[in-house]
Amino acid sequence: MKSTENISRRSFVKAGALLMATPMLSNWEMKASSKVGLQLYTLRNELSKDLEGTLKKVAAIGYKEVELFGYTDGKFFGKTTKEFKAMLKNLGLDPVSGHYGAGVERKDVKGTLSNDWQRAVDDAAELGQKYVNCAYLTDAERKSIDDYKKYVDLFNKSGEVAKKAGLQFGYHNHDFEFKKMDGQLPYDLIASTDPELVKLELDLYWIVKAGLDPVDLFKKYPGRFPLWHVKDMDKGDQSFAEVGTGSIDFKKIFDARKIAGMTHFFVEQDMAKRPPVEAIEISFKNVAKMNV
Repeated sequence: MKSTENISRRSFVKAGALLMATPMLSNWEMKASSKVGLQLYTLRNELSKDLEGTLKKVAAIGYKEVELFGYTDGKFFGKTTKEFKAMLKNLGLDPVSGHYGAGVERKDVKGTLSNDWQRAVDDAAELGQKYVNCAYLTDAERKSIDDYKKYVDLFNKSGEVAKKAGLQFGYHNHDFEFKKMDGQLPYDLIASTDPELVKLELDLYWIVKAGLDPVDLFKKYPGRFPLWHVKDMDKGDQSFAEVGTGSIDFKKIFDARKIAGMTHFFVEQDMAKRPPVEAIEISFKNVAKMNV
């Protein structure tokens, strides 16, 4: 008959072994989860109906960082900087970054690169953002390669304003920047901006949709990509998919994050085939499980 002492000791050793093994996964998951951000555009409809309630759901899922959109005329989702900052702080959400329009087509809209940019940057700094990014160029804003040449100057100037406020300016891509115009690649023109004033926020879905390998771009412009949009592509129709359910090889991409200079990434899903809150929860759980 085995003594109680031996059984207890053996049980303790087994338990200790399990405890030693378990933290390797748990700590990694906690580390990964603590850095997972969300581009709030994914929940644009939900936010318009219930701002605070939707943000509570984002925080409850486990997201810690958010990237904003829709800043207009001194307001974030209709809230003053002070009001919105208090709301985010109360929920434990860090507004790392924000998206802004170029404002070339709609010069009447305040809070763009072309209209009241200084105020937009000042409000971003007060809110606690680290980055301010040009989100998109409308069709009317990019009719020719000459249009893109003008953005080199606009982006550099926008970056100077941001730098003086302690922020970093960047440009977020889609796939149209990788289609040649008059023999030139628009993205290369954008990348010809001052690398200290203009960083590049790489949208992984759109770069893959354009038929390119993100890692090749990292090698071409090393250290230029501090921010990523992590979004997946449906294996069938190439539509947007929850992260980890599609065809994009995220491990390969994340293995090159040092070359890219990545410091923050944001889950995003422009459109979902299920309720968006459910979609971002699936993405969050899958990102937390990835060995990246």
